[in-house]
Amino acid sequence: MIYGYCRVSTIDQVQNGDSLAVQQRQIDGYCLMRGVHLARVFVEEGVSGSTPIDERPQGAELMALVEKGDVVVAAKLDRMFRSALDALQTIEALKEKGVGLHLIDLGGDVLGNGLSKLFLTIAAAFAEAERDRIRERISQVKADQRARGRYLGGRPPFGWRKTQDGQVEPVEAEQEAIAMIRAMNKKGAALRVIRDAVRARGLTISHMGISNVISRLEAGA
Repeated sequence: MIYGYCRVSTIDQVQNGDSLAVQQRQIDGYCLMRGVHLARVFVEEGVSGSTPIDERPQGAELMALVEKGDVVVAAKLDRMFRSALDALQTIEALKEKGVGLHLIDLGGDVLGNGLSKLFLTIAAAFAEAERDRIRERISQVKADQRARGRYLGGRPPFGWRKTQDGQVEPVEAEQEAIAMIRAMNKKGAALRVIRDAVRARGLTISHMGISNVISRLEAGA
């Protein structure tokens, strides 16, 4: 049997579908050119590449299903593996089962001979290093944005709102409510009592939201 494997790491990629569609077309075309029947494509949606393939929902099912004579086809090396070590371990598991592995971006069969295995190991190591560089660049960008007071994403905390230029500014009514939350908390008021007092001001917040505000106040104290 011939099985395809696709993966995207974010929910956004799942929703727009572009990356998955490209991977599936590449796998379909690869199998068509070789005149082989593609039995099934395992699609991993919103799963980080940092998770080993046998710990991913679809990856685990694929690894449990394949048997001697089967072949797994993936569009790219980094769709299958998280690191060079992960690649080597998975390769050994597939070889023990007598299962082939074809990676389209590496030219096809990567288990056919010793040279292919060596090339795969080197490629996996380079892919891992590139992911590390990307994470480092993202970290540097976020640090720079944080230093310049730019908001890094997500929903702003109670008391603040996001501006059009990517920064945050205080919301006067909510800042006044935060001062009241601080005072009531110091007096030992229960979360739900504080919540009701804030809601009485016409603001929407849950008791967990009150807890989050208090945690931020304590962290900044």
